[in-house]
Amino acid sequence: RFELLREPLEQLERMAERSLRLLYGPGPGGASGRQRRSQTRSQTRSHTRSQTQGSPGFRLSREFPLRRVWELRAGKNHSRVGFQLCNSTGGNCFYNSYSSGMDALLEWFRFHYVNIMAQLPVATEGSQHQERVQDVVYSCQYDGEPCRPRWVQTGNSREFPGNPFPPSPFPERAVPDAPRVSPGLSLILRAQQGARIPLLSTVAGLRVMIHRHNQTPFLEHEGIGVRPGIATAVAIRQDEVNRLGGNYGRCTTDGADVAVELLYNNSYTLQACLHSCFQHIMLRDCGCGYFYYPLPAGARYCDYHRHPAWGHCFYQLYRRLRSHRLNCFQQCPKPCRESLYKVSAGTARWPSAKSQGWVRQALRHQNGYNSSSRRTDVAKLSVFFQRLSSRALREAPLLSENLLLSGMGSQWSLWFGSSVLSVVEMLELLVDTLVLSLLFCFQRLRARGIPRGPDPIP
Repeated sequence: RFELLREPLEQLERMAERSLRLLYGPGPGGASGRQRRSQTRSQTRSHTRSQTQGSPGFRLSREFPLRRVWELRAGKNHSRVGFQLCNSTGGNCFYNSYSSGMDALLEWFRFHYVNIMAQLPVATEGSQHQERVQDVVYSCQYDGEPCRPRWVQTGNSREFPGNPFPPSPFPERAVPDAPRVSPGLSLILRAQQGARIPLLSTVAGLRVMIHRHNQTPFLEHEGIGVRPGIATAVAIRQDEVNRLGGNYGRCTTDGADVAVELLYNNSYTLQACLHSCFQHIMLRDCGCGYFYYPLPAGARYCDYHRHPAWGHCFYQLYRRLRSHRLNCFQQCPKPCRESLYKVSAGTARWPSAKSQGWVRQALRHQNGYNSSSRRTDVAKLSVFFQRLSSRALREAPLLSENLLLSGMGSQWSLWFGSSVLSVVEMLELLVDTLVLSLLFCFQRLRARGIPRGPDPIP
């Protein structure tokens, strides 16, 4: 499927092995493992070259080696592992370092992997390289009946050979129209790890997400993991959240009033807006786009051969985004109406040692399943509603006008011992006193203005 990437990924693995030897020395059994991998590469190299003949040449840059950095903290030297990134002029550099060597190696490998994927022709990212649903789903049942073909779809997520999590196939009718007594959705999925890249992710299994129709899934933020060789039962509880907006807070109905142009062809969500906002800032400040996010028309993905300083720009922007110092959180409000799915999962070994024989025999004729495969090649997922009703959470003003007046009257009665009628009578007394005072002053002024007659003659 990804013959174009086989040779550059093998080169990247060799670079990672050399970096590990320089940092930590040769590990136990490392030579034999490298010999086995070199034998495997030599067997497939001729086939790879024949497949990649005429394809664009992929190049890996050696200007970003992994290094150990020492820093003084609390009077002691502490080591960190990372790689150096510089701007276009080379005058501003920093180390993207981690205290854990494993985290540093994974991030370094992912950085090179993104540059390799960015060099792929646009045509190879289309449907001709998408994995078929039948290659992921061995069995699908909904309400105890086989799933219809139109129910199962791979969604909008893309799968690459380094991604350990295939897209999560869910039927379109994941939420029943009416309450019914049913076991829900049951899937038997392929969890084969042979084609995965170990240095891109250390997690084995699949990742699934429960979401509404016409909503872009972001598995890295809201997905749940499904272990291979394990039966996972997921109970769902649906909550409908309605926010007030207006004077009580900022929210959007459909995203039409948001200044950020969405790059996802789906309904508005907070994560879709944040990813789109970050991609627009990447295009503005770095001159290229991040590979894992969609691109607007006419833009190109970042590649350190065309954009040598994109890593320096990207990691600085990403740190600002994580620390909420990027204005994307101010530009992207929450939806006024949103469905939230709270999940709770339970696991059990599947298939068991006594039942794996007949389970393999039942799956042997489905999608070319190899009956000699190990138990960890498949996983079972069951999704059902914890309760056949949704809970509505609506925001309401804490104090309305009536409650405000009532509270003011209660506090007045508590502290001054009077009622509203007493307050009105006191106001009437004050008004009467004021009016009488004005009349008295007016009469005094008028009396002073009248001229007095001549004194009488004695």
